Amino acid sequence: MKWYKGIVKSAQARATLCHLAAFYIRLVRHTGKWQQKGTDLPRQMMAEGKPFIVAFWHQRLLMMPYTWQAVGGDAPFNMLISAHRDGEIISRTIGHFGVHTIAGSSSNGGANALRGILKSLKAGEVVGMTPDGPRGPRMHASGGVISAARISGVPIFPLTYSASRRRVMRSWDRFVLPFPFSRGVFAWGEPIYVPKDLDNEGMEAKRQELETSMVALTQKHDREFDLDVIEPAGPDEPVKQKRAAREAGETPR
Repeated sequence: MKWYKGIVKSAQARATLCHLAAFYIRLVRHTGKWQQKGTDLPRQMMAEGKPFIVAFWHQRLLMMPYTWQAVGGDAPFNMLISAHRDGEIISRTIGHFGVHTIAGSSSNGGANALRGILKSLKAGEVVGMTPDGPRGPRMHASGGVISAARISGVPIFPLTYSASRRRVMRSWDRFVLPFPFSRGVFAWGEPIYVPKDLDNEGMEAKRQELETSMVALTQKHDREFDLDVIEPAGPDEPVKQKRAAREAGETPR
């Protein structure tokens, strides 16, 4: 989108876009009727000062600041966001809701990002990650979140939201844009624990467990609103994404 590329090149335009995005998130939340599901255990862990990792698909990022607030999150919430211009827009937008940013990627697994994640968890804080971000493949979990859970010893909570009225964008992640005056749900899945002594085969099994759980949780709540489910990327889509990135002059994953 040429208009978007023009915006992200301007610092002032990026700041304005972040303010507008934050306003829209508030509008959707406060004009809609949203319910919470599966919050008992994360609420309990928060009350006891026990940290954990939250995992959600990149397409469901928009409303996540309100999901966090709903479990009584007094401890800081840190979100892993990629360090490019799109990531800066996301970071500044969620900053309006008191969410902090760790620069990096759950897929590329940079050492600095991992150190930031582990530091936050050690301090009793919560970390949010998009296992298919920042560029996909859509709804396929990378191993970075599993590695962080294994090293830190904290559980991973799958998380999603769905809304009765929405638009699904034609982006690589099929980004979900809920509309104001919608019925919505924030839904937490069962925690996934990653033992410290797992070998590579065990790590891959946990990665698949997380991916399956996240896909099922997301599609289940879309179906409850009679919405078309969004499927994970097919085998040819990562190639298309890399081609699109080259054409845009970007460096693909």
